[in-house]
Amino acid sequence: MTSLLQPLYWAIWVQPRTRARKLLEFGEVELQGGRDLVRAAELTRDSRLRRLFLAHARDEQRHASLFRARGLALLDGRPQAAGKSMMDWMAPGERGLDDLRVEEEEDGSLLAFIHLSESAAARDFALYSRVLGHDPPTQAVFDRILRDEESHMRYSLAELDRVAPGHRRILLWKARLSRLWKAYLRLATALAGIIATIILTAQYFILLPPFAFFAKRAAMMERTGWTPIPADSDHDGGGEFGP
Repeated sequence: MTSLLQPLYWAIWVQPRTRARKLLEFGEVELQGGRDLVRAAELTRDSRLRRLFLAHARDEQRHASLFRARGLALLDGRPQAAGKSMMDWMAPGERGLDDLRVEEEEDGSLLAFIHLSESAAARDFALYSRVLGHDPPTQAVFDRILRDEESHMRYSLAELDRVAPGHRRILLWKARLSRLWKAYLRLATALAGIIATIILTAQYFILLPPFAFFAKRAAMMERTGWTPIPADSDHDGGGEFGP
């Protein structure tokens, strides 16, 4: 399956501006993930987890800097407006905590979510690195970040076993179902946008031309110049303000 996807990923990453845009997007996600981890460190009562979450947040901030620096280098230092592509869902970056409400999660469920997120990011980044042989600097960025992702996978799984012994399987399944639901919502939103665009385009080319034709025809039937309006006899001689 991986070998089948490589040509697709190569097509996505071959254009420098596309690479730059996606790297900048990845940087924004890493920053948001770092903020969520700092919030998680503030909320947990486990001192060991607090240290690990803060170290993880520092890694996310460093990743954001690496992605942003490389993205701007590909753009020659000129930032471009953020935009969305229909191909983005085929080459996602790390989802961070994926809009997870950190305040509502216990340590075990949060660690399960972190482990799955880091595992998915490590798998995707490894694939991207393989197709970036034509761009060694960008490949090096992914390889550097990939080592951290693998470390995050290990610590989150080890801590999950420590804080929730015997509950690893159920917590991972709950987190996996939550991620699948969020992925479905993202796909449904993207499809809704595509369908709306198609419908609006069809309306423009199917419904608008008849209206334009009849409006033009009506305009041609109107006489040019001034149109006389009959005088109102009730207002002759000054109207209601007259003597």
